[in-house]
Amino acid sequence: MRPATAPDPATRRPPGAPVPADQAPRRTVPVLTPRRTPPAPGRREPLWRDLVGDVLRRERLAQERTLKDVADAARISMPYLSEVERGRKEASSEVLAAAARALGFGLTDLLSLAQDELTRLAEVRPARRDTPSSPRHDGMCLAA
Repeated sequence: MRPATAPDPATRRPPGAPVPADQAPRRTVPVLTPRRTPPAPGRREPLWRDLVGDVLRRERLAQERTLKDVADAARISMPYLSEVERGRKEASSEVLAAAARALGFGLTDLLSLAQDELTRLAEVRPARRDTPSSPRHDGMCLAA
């Protein structure tokens, strides 16, 4: 172990002075790796707005309520609620909370149901892994 030495006064920095790049501590940025393989070409990932819209529509229909009834109760326009249900509009959390309340549950419940739907869809989708160690054969096989 080296004995501790006092810093050289010539190299001392005033408080608040920038640290030279060669003396700055290195920061590492974590690399996020996906848990699953990306979707197969031609299959798109479900969008959050589609999932939330599906849950809203399913709950409204299960209660046998009209679009107009729920839109009025949520104090949003009927065309806008229709667009949200069809996944055409990315609704704010305030609009989603109002629609959920109009249906008798909270925003947390709505988002939880949408997450459950996303999880279900992810489990149904077949996992396909293309790795260099496992070559793909696209219908053509050569025999020696």
